[in-house]
Amino acid sequence: MAAGTKKAASIPHRPEIERIRDFEPVRLRAPFLLRCAAVAIDYMIFIFFPVVWLLTSRLLSESSTGASVAGISWYLGVILTIVNLFVVPLMRGQSVGKMVAGLTILKTDGARPGLRTILIRNLLGYAITVLTLGLGFLIVAFNNSGRALHDLIAGTVVVRGRKSRLA
Repeated sequence: MAAGTKKAASIPHRPEIERIRDFEPVRLRAPFLLRCAAVAIDYMIFIFFPVVWLLTSRLLSESSTGASVAGISWYLGVILTIVNLFVVPLMRGQSVGKMVAGLTILKTDGARPGLRTILIRNLLGYAITVLTLGLGFLIVAFNNSGRALHDLIAGTVVVRGRKSRLA
């Protein structure tokens, strides 16, 4: 009997993938203007430190240390953008802009996106959207699924809503 118990204990526990029951992406899709607000907030995070540096240097007439501070401010902006585009969405399924707007990135089956999905969506998908001069993002305004080009490429959808536990 003890051998049987030992064998059962050695099987690694596989955590269940969290999915939304009766997930209907079309019903929960995020409105276009709310997605635009989230993108604007994310852009403000990227540009915050360089703008603060520019304003401060103009107000203080800083000339000798301006170049070094400018470089540091751009590095900070890039680091915050990388964290906002990859680390935070991987951990929470949201960028900071999406958190503020109450939006979440999910896979089309309702599961949370993994590293591969986030990388495809935010690296490849955003790059293609930029190359199309933003037309990839504007698809959201004209289709019923509420998915942009980067969502279609990665198999994701941005939804509006909050988690709640069912009793």
